[in-house]
Amino acid sequence: MDSIIPLTKELVFIGGGHAHALVLRKWGMKPVPGVRLTLVNPGPTAPYSGMLPGHIAGHYTRDDLMIDLVRLARFANARLVVGAATHVDRSAKTVHVPGRPPIPYDVLSIDIGVTSAMPDLPGFAAHAVAAKPLDSFATQWDAFVAKVAAGTAQPAVAVIGGGVAGVELAMAMRHRLRSTGAQGISVSIVDAGAALQGVSPSVRARLHRQLDRDGIAVHAHAQVAEVTALGLRFADGQPPLEASFVTGAAGARPHGWLSEIGLDHVDGYPVVDHTLRSVTDPAIFLSGDCAHMGFAPRPKAGVFAVRQAPTLDWNLRADLIGQQRKRYRPQRSFLKLISLGDTRAVADWRGFGPSGAGLWRWKDRIDRRFMAQFAELPPMPAPRAPANAAKGVAQRMGQQPPCGGCGAKLGPAPLRDMVSALPRTARDDVLAGSGDDAAVLRMGAVTQVLSTDHLRGFTLDPATQTRITAIHALGDVWAMGAAPQGVLASIILPRQSERMQAASLREIMATAAEVFGAEGAEIVGGHSSEGSELTIGFTVTGLLPDRAVPKAIPHDGLSLILTRPLGAGTLLAAEMQGRARGEDLLNALEQMGQSQGNAAAVLAPDALAMTDVTGFGLAGHLWEMLAPSGLCATLHRDALPFYPGAETLAQQGLRASLFPANRAALAGVLEFADTDATAALLCDPQTAGGLLAAVPSTRAASLLQALHGAGAPHAAIIGDVRAPGKGAAAQALSITLED
Repeated sequence: MDSIIPLTKELVFIGGGHAHALVLRKWGMKPVPGVRLTLVNPGPTAPYSGMLPGHIAGHYTRDDLMIDLVRLARFANARLVVGAATHVDRSAKTVHVPGRPPIPYDVLSIDIGVTSAMPDLPGFAAHAVAAKPLDSFATQWDAFVAKVAAGTAQPAVAVIGGGVAGVELAMAMRHRLRSTGAQGISVSIVDAGAALQGVSPSVRARLHRQLDRDGIAVHAHAQVAEVTALGLRFADGQPPLEASFVTGAAGARPHGWLSEIGLDHVDGYPVVDHTLRSVTDPAIFLSGDCAHMGFAPRPKAGVFAVRQAPTLDWNLRADLIGQQRKRYRPQRSFLKLISLGDTRAVADWRGFGPSGAGLWRWKDRIDRRFMAQFAELPPMPAPRAPANAAKGVAQRMGQQPPCGGCGAKLGPAPLRDMVSALPRTARDDVLAGSGDDAAVLRMGAVTQVLSTDHLRGFTLDPATQTRITAIHALGDVWAMGAAPQGVLASIILPRQSERMQAASLREIMATAAEVFGAEGAEIVGGHSSEGSELTIGFTVTGLLPDRAVPKAIPHDGLSLILTRPLGAGTLLAAEMQGRARGEDLLNALEQMGQSQGNAAAVLAPDALAMTDVTGFGLAGHLWEMLAPSGLCATLHRDALPFYPGAETLAQQGLRASLFPANRAALAGVLEFADTDATAALLCDPQTAGGLLAAVPSTRAASLLQALHGAGAPHAAIIGDVRAPGKGAAAQALSITLED
C-alpha cells in the first residue's frame, strides 16, 4: 500500500505577522495531511513589534527582535516565497508576487500589519523613513546611528506623530544617540493635534514630564507641509525644523492593495466576522492590524494578533478538513507597557500609570518569552525502522539523511569507478565522452556539447528549485566554453491533485523558460512523472564557437580563479536541521540562482582548463583537473570566498551528508584536522557552484577585474598550479596557510 499522502489543498499565508508566526509553530507540531502550506513575505524575517523600541534604544540586537521565517517555515514544512504580494485575484484564487508565476490557493490568510508611510506628504518618500514596516525602519535606523557614531551625520531626529508609538520611538532614539557619545543631540516630535491622546490622563502627564526631562521638543498642532533633505517645512510658515533623520509614526494605514481586491472594508481595512473570515469572501481570513473586526471593533495593537492565533489556527484547519469553526472573542481592554528609552517603563491600565525599572524587567520577560517560542523550536522525532525490517535498515535510517548539497549526489568513488568501466566506442563524431564536464559531439561543421543534471528538492519552493537547477545544469556547458542551445526537462512531481499538478508544472516550466531563454537556449521537450518527492532535471546542449575548454590542466605556472563563494552544501544541510540563519540561507540561494554566462564569456578565451564546482566540492573538482597531468596546487586560505554563515556553521562541526565521501576520496591528496573548518569547506558539495578556471598568471588580475564588472563580485584568485615536488610535497593538493 502506498503510504505517501497526496496533496489536495493549498493554504497560503500572506505576511509573517504575529498571528501567522504562532500558527506556523502550531502547524509544525501538528500539520494537516494533504495540505501544502505557502508563506509569502517580503523578507526572511518578521520583526516582533514589542521589542522594536528596545532595539532602537540599543537594548536588543537585531536578531533579538526578528522571527526567522526560514527556520519557522522549515519547521512547519511550508514553502517560503520571498516577495511582497501586490494583488489577489479572487476569481482565479491566486496570489500575485512580482517576478514569479501566480500562486494558487484554496484558503488564503492575510496578516501583513500596517504601514505608517505618508504617500501624500511631499518629500516623505525621498527623505523620510516610515516606522512601519518595522524591519526596513530598523535597518535604516541602524545605518543612521552608525553614521552619527562615525561623525558623518548630525544627531538630529524628527518624529512625525505624537501618539504612544511616536513618543516611545523618540525616547528610544534619544537614548541610543546618547550612547554614541555624540554632542548636540536634537529629538523632536511633531503632531497635527495634541500629543498622547491614546492614553489615560495620568500616563499622559507622566510621559510629558519625561519628555521635558529628556529635552525632547513636542511641536503640537503643527501641520507638516514638506519633508526636505534638511528636515521639515511647516504649512503655517513657522521656521523649518532641521533633522537628519525623519520618521513617520502618525497613525497606521492599511496597505493600498488590500482595498483593491473587492473585499468589504472600513477605511481600507477588510472587515472580518467573528471567525476571522472576510465578510465578503469565505475563502479569505485576515488577522492582526490589517483587519477590521466589524463584530467588535478594537484599536490597532499587537496583543490582538497574538490572541487571535489559536482561533485562526482552529478555523483554518476547520475549513480545510470540513469541521465547525470557532468564534473569536477579543478582550475589552489590555495593559500597555510603554518604554521610556532607558530600562524603565510606564504602565497604562484602566487609568493607572505606575512606572519604574521593575515594569521594564517585566516587559522584557514577556517579550523574551514570546520570542523564545521561535528560537527554541521543539525537535522533531527521527523516523524509526519498521518492525521486522531487514538487517541494516535501522543503521541506515540512523545516519544523517541526504541533504540538499548538490541534490544529494552519490559520492565520488562509486561514480569514478562506474565511469572508468564504461565501454569506449570508436565513433569519430564523439570527440569527448564521459569524464569531462560535457560530451563533445561533432555533426558536420557543427561542434556541440551535451550534459545532464537533476536535483532532488532542497527547497519547498518549486520556482527557486527550478531556477537553481537550471543554473546548475548550465554550469557544464559554460565550463566547456559553449553557448547554451537546447534543453530537455525531466520533472518528477510528488503526488497531488490534478489541479495542483498543473499549477506546479506551470510554475516550474515558466521559471525554466525564463532562465534558459535569458541565456539564448530553448526548451524543446522533456518528460514528467509522479514520485515521492520533487525532482527537477535538465539535459542541455551547447554550441562551441571554437575549441572546447578542457577540464584537465596542461601545465604548471597558472593561477586559479573561482567565480562564486563556497559553503552552499553546509548551509543547505544546516537549514534542514533548523540551524541556518534565514538571511544567510536566502543570500546563498539568491546567488546560486544567478547566471554565470557572462563570467564564462570572460574566462573562456583565456582559460587553459575550466570546470564547475558541484557535488565533489572545490578540492574534489580541482583534483580532477590536476590528476591527468600529475600536477599540484596551492590554495591561499585568506583568498577563499565563502557564503556568509558557512564558516560559522563549519566551525560548529556541521557537515553536508556528502562530505565524508568527498573527504575519503581525497585521502593522501588533501589532509587536514577535523577542527579545520576552512579546509572542511573545500570538500563541501556545491549546488550551482562557481566556475573554477586555470589561467595564465599574467592575465589573472585583469580577468578578475573583468569578472567583477560582469556580475561576479565574489570572484577571487584562490591559488596557483605548481609542479609536483619530492617526498611529502608530492601530494596532488596542498593548502598554504597565509595570514
